[in-house]
Amino acid sequence: MYRPPRIALSGVKRGLLALGTSRSYASSSEPVLRTALFFPGHGVQRKGMTRPWIEAFPRTCKPFLEEMDDIVRCKLSTLIDEGPILQLDKTENAQPAIMAVSIMILKVLEQEFGFKTEQAIDVTLGHSLGEYAALVAAGNLEYAYALDLVRRRGDVMGECTRKAKEESGEDFGMIALVCEPGQLDSLIAAVREFLSQGSEGAKDDSSALPAFQQISIANVNSKNQIVLSGSFQRIRNLLVHIREFGGHDPRAVELKSRSAFHSPIMMPAYEFMKKALTPDKVTFPGRVPCISNVTARPFRSKDDLMQNLARQAVDTILWWDSIKYLDQQAGCRRWLGLGPGKVGRNLVSKEVGRSSAKGGGVWSITEPHEIEETLRDLEATAKEEE
Repeated sequence: MYRPPRIALSGVKRGLLALGTSRSYASSSEPVLRTALFFPGHGVQRKGMTRPWIEAFPRTCKPFLEEMDDIVRCKLSTLIDEGPILQLDKTENAQPAIMAVSIMILKVLEQEFGFKTEQAIDVTLGHSLGEYAALVAAGNLEYAYALDLVRRRGDVMGECTRKAKEESGEDFGMIALVCEPGQLDSLIAAVREFLSQGSEGAKDDSSALPAFQQISIANVNSKNQIVLSGSFQRIRNLLVHIREFGGHDPRAVELKSRSAFHSPIMMPAYEFMKKALTPDKVTFPGRVPCISNVTARPFRSKDDLMQNLARQAVDTILWWDSIKYLDQQAGCRRWLGLGPGKVGRNLVSKEVGRSSAKGGGVWSITEPHEIEETLRDLEATAKEEE
């Protein structure tokens, strides 16, 4: 069991505060966003993921999890701790669990280590579901409101999948396609060519098909990975086609999800979010900018935030474009991931690497024992930029 040492971390705290004080501007309107805080999406949930945090930081984590249970109106904390995993994996449980644990880790940093998000961080982003945690960290949404949205949206998404399965008799989910470097654009073109042919092979807009018959590009995750969403059988048919006629042989990896996120099946979730998001519950601007999954750019206004947060239920998640924007245009050098699992960090590290330039690096905090080294590394990079 991890036990935090009873030592003074004032130097670490000073270093953290210094991270955000060196913000500069490439022009009068474009800030240089040096430090990004990012959060993971669906699929990183696991039984017992809160236990080490409760043991290490009971003063912060126990009341936080009690509040989580009150917000979602069930003993989600018990399900996270004890399972069964099949119940935890359900969309309506997994998504609020992941989001809450991500924010809990941020609260540990803030309350136990003096982390000042608005001073230490220049921009936030989150992968798919992680966008809700990013908006909370950025100050655009209150935690309780965002968690309630995620739980209710998860209920709608779960029902979308059940209804699609009843109507079609097929199983739904997501499959990642990993291609050779430099082949991503060609692979996407081959997928879109297949989708444009409709169910009969004739040139047609596939959006004319019933939602459960459609396949979507759910995520563009990196320079050599996309994720397809829809019926498993139809995705496998697509793979046969592009391998035989499209000149591609991507490695296919079935993801943990049993729902077709970011596809037309989720249209009811989009409609729900359009109604559930209200202007009085959204703060804009927030404490720091937040990157939209849909545009791969910072949200521009309250209306833009509300529209694109709803749209991401059915639109492609432009994660790679978001990372490229921050890395190549906004000047981001430091990347800190908070939340369960290593998927988020791996997707970032794969694209930006652990920069050899002064002041650069990619870190993640998924377990309590990772905090001290990460904070000291962040302090060191802040000193390198001085």
